Amino acid sequence: MRTVLKALSYGDINVQSSRAFANIKAIDPLRRFYKTIDTRIYNGSFEVPTRIYLAGEELPVQNGMEGNTLPVLLFLHGGGWITESVDTYTRVCAGLAKDTGHVVVSVGYRLAPEFRFPAGLEDCYAVARAIYTNRFLLNVDPSRITLIGDSAGGNLAAALSLMARDRGEFMPRQQILIYPAVSNDYSEASPFSSVRENGSDFLLTRQKLCQYLDYYQSDGADRQNPYFAPILEPDLSGQPRTLILTAQFDPLRDEGEWYGKRLKDAGNEVEIHRIQDALHGFFALGIKYFHVQESYTIINQFLKENE
Repeated sequence: MRTVLKALSYGDINVQSSRAFANIKAIDPLRRFYKTIDTRIYNGSFEVPTRIYLAGEELPVQNGMEGNTLPVLLFLHGGGWITESVDTYTRVCAGLAKDTGHVVVSVGYRLAPEFRFPAGLEDCYAVARAIYTNRFLLNVDPSRITLIGDSAGGNLAAALSLMARDRGEFMPRQQILIYPAVSNDYSEASPFSSVRENGSDFLLTRQKLCQYLDYYQSDGADRQNPYFAPILEPDLSGQPRTLILTAQFDPLRDEGEWYGKRLKDAGNEVEIHRIQDALHGFFALGIKYFHVQESYTIINQFLKENE
């Protein structure tokens, strides 16, 4: 198995090839059984595609009635800021809705390199602001909204929470960061040993991480921006209640856990769980995969503790 993983870990990133490969996941024969609603939210002149996944038959729409609200997961997908979409994450989000009992709102933020930092983050912020301030299709109680993202989506969720605190228009109550990419350096000089230990033979390589950052940044100065790399933020006070999930054989493992420690040291409520024997990207494999089942158990417990 290690030999197979090493073989699959070889090579550079080609944006178009990576997107074509990712788009295969959008061909889902079960898609017609999912309860979804497609809508769009404006970020300036750009319409951000947004897909709502229902946990059941009930839809908490804006209808002037009080009390008709359901808990919401605001989901930001991974893909190194250059691939994936609401279509390719349909099965993941439908599974989240079904197994957590939450409405899931998936954000189709703009991708690099056509739209570099901070375009995608600003798209996510615009959708979050619309939901948190009830300018949205759903009738939402802000105290029942949870930010969630995996990998690059975890980066965007963490950055969005920092941006929300700084701008003061709304504030997430809690966030779930799944193997988040929160650093700005995946060279040999990285302070995180998991980059060197897991950065060659486990699908997501150190070389690819460096390329993802190159595609995402607008210029070199972005590398020092905490909204680009949240771990650089000197003041992590006033952040949401946080759950961080990392994977044992992931180059991003140590930075995610270190970010959680820094959040906790800044006075925030934080849980950190390392999924043993797991690789980066496991969360997108489907609920029948045992690492995903373990993650859902942890996520559901985290969500229930705030109900």
